[in-house]
Amino acid sequence: MTTASESESRQIVESVGIPVSKWKIANDIDEALNAAREIGFPNAVKLNGSSIAHKTEQGFVRLNLKTESEFLSAANELLENKVDNSNLLITEMLSGSREVIAGVVRDPQFGPCVMFGFGGVLAEAIADVEFRIAPITPYDARDLISSLKTTDLLKEFRGEEALDIDATIDLLVKLGDLAENDKILSIDLNPLILVNGIPIAVDALVEIKEESV
Repeated sequence: MTTASESESRQIVESVGIPVSKWKIANDIDEALNAAREIGFPNAVKLNGSSIAHKTEQGFVRLNLKTESEFLSAANELLENKVDNSNLLITEMLSGSREVIAGVVRDPQFGPCVMFGFGGVLAEAIADVEFRIAPITPYDARDLISSLKTTDLLKEFRGEEALDIDATIDLLVKLGDLAENDKILSIDLNPLILVNGIPIAVDALVEIKEESV
């Protein structure tokens, strides 16, 4: 088993049409600044590499960078870590107060399953996550969404649109399609931020067998 870098993980989920936040890779500080300008401010920068699975815990993420000077300071700090075979991943900061999580797990008894649940700062406290055996149909995906105990929290809220059910069904079905590739061991999209109701992944982590996907 090996963990794909975030850029590789994003490419895997994007390849089937799962939406992710705008992103670019940079190998040096000049490339990074150009990428940040193209993506726009505010943005975020992360250290990217196959040996970096949990970037936040390791201090390899800088968020909500509003100016070029803030970005340059953050990018230089990350590059000082000198992690082998790493570069920088620059991504947009999405605006949305609610988050969900989705992914693929392989259960020893049931095999590949699609996971969906409530995300954000309350995710651990609420622990509202459901699973369905992959692949799944649109009917399965709709049932998966409606089975959450916290569905009321995903309705229209403080001027923000409700979770787009059709877009979420599409995302879950596509995760189920990826799960049919036995070289993919797991997928973790955490979080997906709701933007105009549509869940968009701002982080992706894919575990694969040693041979390439």
